[in-house]
Amino acid sequence: MKNTYRLWGYMMAGVLLAACSVTKHLPEGEQLYTGSETEILNKSTTKVGETALTEIEAALNKTPSTKIVGGFLPIPFKMWMYNSFVKYEKGLGKWMFNKLAANPPVFISTVSPDVRAKIATNLLRDYGYFNGTVSYATLVNKKDSLKAGIRYTVDMKNPYEVDTIFYQGFSRPTLQVMERGRRMAYVKPGEQFNVVELDEERTRVSSLLRNRGYFYFRPDYMTFQADTTLVPGGHISLKLLPVGVLPAAAQRQYYVGNSSIYLYGKNGEAPTDSMTYKDMNIHYYEKLKVRPNMLYRWTNYQAYVRSRQMRASNRTRLYSQHRQEQVQEKLSQLGIFSYMDVQYAPRDAAANSDTLDVALRATFAKPLDAELELNVVTKSNDQTGPGASFGVTRNNVFGGGESWNVKLKGSYEWQTGSGEKNSLMNSWEMGLSTALTFPRVVFPRWGKQEFDFPATTTFRLYVNQLNRAKYYKLLSFGGNATYDFQPTRTNKHSITPFKLTFNVLQHKSPEFEAIADANPALYLSLKDQFIPAMEYTYTYDNSSMRRVKNPIWWQSTITSAGNITSGIYRIFGKSFSEPDKSLLNAPFAQFVKLSTEFRHLWKMDQNNMVASRVALGTLFTYGNAR
Repeated sequence: MKNTYRLWGYMMAGVLLAACSVTKHLPEGEQLYTGSETEILNKSTTKVGETALTEIEAALNKTPSTKIVGGFLPIPFKMWMYNSFVKYEKGLGKWMFNKLAANPPVFISTVSPDVRAKIATNLLRDYGYFNGTVSYATLVNKKDSLKAGIRYTVDMKNPYEVDTIFYQGFSRPTLQVMERGRRMAYVKPGEQFNVVELDEERTRVSSLLRNRGYFYFRPDYMTFQADTTLVPGGHISLKLLPVGVLPAAAQRQYYVGNSSIYLYGKNGEAPTDSMTYKDMNIHYYEKLKVRPNMLYRWTNYQAYVRSRQMRASNRTRLYSQHRQEQVQEKLSQLGIFSYMDVQYAPRDAAANSDTLDVALRATFAKPLDAELELNVVTKSNDQTGPGASFGVTRNNVFGGGESWNVKLKGSYEWQTGSGEKNSLMNSWEMGLSTALTFPRVVFPRWGKQEFDFPATTTFRLYVNQLNRAKYYKLLSFGGNATYDFQPTRTNKHSITPFKLTFNVLQHKSPEFEAIADANPALYLSLKDQFIPAMEYTYTYDNSSMRRVKNPIWWQSTITSAGNITSGIYRIFGKSFSEPDKSLLNAPFAQFVKLSTEFRHLWKMDQNNMVASRVALGTLFTYGNAR
């Protein structure tokens, strides 16, 4: 109790310090920093200017110790704690000082406004404001000369624009590659100068050369020189030059030679056996768990390029950084390896060697994945109950990266409201589904080569049993075959040439029949029906693209049902528009449906966005359906 009273005494003393000076224990010659303000002159409204101001404000900003944590309350709480407990060297007073005091206080000297102004000035230069200036002034508190703030003045003035860009100092073959890729440049004439884009341009040029076989080329081998006097009036002439003398290896094209695959056990066991498939050496532990032809497909994305000096078949593949990344991405998407590393190394140390041998080292992951999900649902009709789903996935089923998934789900609901209904406790749902996914197009076979982009084939079957207490019991089963393609980072296509749904209404109670008679449209959606459909979905998502500040996502789906079936009936004499045609003793649906959804994110600052969403859909039924 004694310590408790002492703690309360300290806290009350801290409150009373509100009337005391926060500069009581300042060192001699120091001024307490109270905050800063920034004045912007000739403010630029360009996107580059907005980015520059954000970084400049971050460089100039310093939270004073005269405010509570975060700087959002004008209460010198931390300084009160500092002045009250700075003299304590142990005990509760020392603990209070360590936890609550401004330790140490922020002084004008520690803020270093001159250094911050220089940093901000350099940031202006980085973003093209070469004539811009940043100055500061110390504002002494009129009531207490031991307190002072800082006022920064940022004069941006006019930004410089890029006038011309030259490539100089490189070998002739290298210059030819660079010139052919100029149209994809990040830095172009007429755009505002930006150091960040210069670094990105060096990376782009390096990637361009590496995609043409220059394996040892690096962005650090290049530098930009800027000249503001060649074209006066706020223009800059740029030259991209090599840094010193480039290594001979960086100026030579390399070809991909032999491939070696090292497959370790799931616990990291070293390979114990080997085999050769075409020009690929495969080393594996105990048993080869992947088909050799699939390994050959996955690792032979390298583009075939003919060379005038070609002397052997292993020199037909020019090295490409893009292709290397595709190989690694393809292998990662398979989900059968827990570790993977791809290395390219010169065949020998001779100065005239231009062949890189490839070594892939991978460790197999566990073949089975299991997932259990539990939930509880509460509905507005007073139905409440638990639900669960359990799924098991078998990876690399046939030795080609395939995955087979089996999922069982179920839920149970009962009435929670008062009255007669709460005795009905037999609303439930159960379902079983299975899906087999191939990391390629398996049928129909489109050519002998793998796609250069992700492509999968999925076959799915499912059955669901639904029981609604006092009303009906519905059995639904079906399946589909779906092809997914993603040719670019922003575009994805999903094609479902076959999608079958069969609904069977097994039981109807008198109460349900009375409701169905009063609501024919409701009954139409639940009666026995056969839905053979085809579907196509296009998705656009540019959130991963460079320079996209406000990303958009757009997805559109078109579904056609029953038209091929009606066409077959038409061949046998039944009109395309004739109603009540049936298949497997059940009428089949016939419609065209179009749905689209658009999402937009508007980025206000680094931490806040405004999201908008629009969704539209239309359905046209005809022929066998009304």
